[in-house]
Amino acid sequence: MSNYAVITGASAGLGAEFSKQLAAKGLNLVLIARRREKLKQIADELSSTYGIDVKVMAADLTQPDAPSLIHQFCESENITVSWLVNNAGVAGEDLITERDWNKHASFYQLMMTSVAHLCHLFAPAMIANKDGHILNIASVAGRIPRSGGCNYGPSKAYIVALSEDLALTLAPHGVKVSALCPGYTHTDFHETAGLSEMKEKMPKWLWYDASTVVSEGIRALERGKSVYVSGRLYRWIDPILQSVWTRRFFKIPARI
Repeated sequence: MSNYAVITGASAGLGAEFSKQLAAKGLNLVLIARRREKLKQIADELSSTYGIDVKVMAADLTQPDAPSLIHQFCESENITVSWLVNNAGVAGEDLITERDWNKHASFYQLMMTSVAHLCHLFAPAMIANKDGHILNIASVAGRIPRSGGCNYGPSKAYIVALSEDLALTLAPHGVKVSALCPGYTHTDFHETAGLSEMKEKMPKWLWYDASTVVSEGIRALERGKSVYVSGRLYRWIDPILQSVWTRRFFKIPARI
């Protein structure tokens, strides 16, 4: 069968935009999220607009068996996966103030373990085909330590490190891997996380449209960039954040 892109967190935000832009490139899609009805609506629109095949699967990536079920679904449909976009994610709870460890365990399963698991499952076939693209959505928050929360930024730092290692390992086999690091992006992420008030108070020039972030991420992956910071502003800031001379000035302890 024709090549497919598997996209997690495809029912909204960056995931929905990835679905649209990859469909426009002629790729068939496997859309993954918890909301099947929303996925079906997106699938019908994309199939009608671009004349591609779109399959949907409801899955909750906080559950340990979800990656295996996604892989089994693709195998049962005889699907050749040439693109894997690990996009699903949430803001997470504060590691110290939230005392229910199960919430943290679910967060780590979603944000890190499921990403590694899906790469583990889908990369071998890409290696065998000598063709593949894996795009893991990280964040500028994973590029610099900061006080508060202690979950979201560290989880994204892992995604950056994982992607860099995978990129080096898989490049000789024709498989490209990239960590996309957006800054503040106009999606429903902040509303879902209860951060709407914070967003309203922030300068407008800090924010980029989802279409820009996604198009830059796709181009960066195709060009073989193992880590790509999206948005001209954030690309300018990132070298400053990474410099050994300036990094210490951003390590501001919290006042408890």
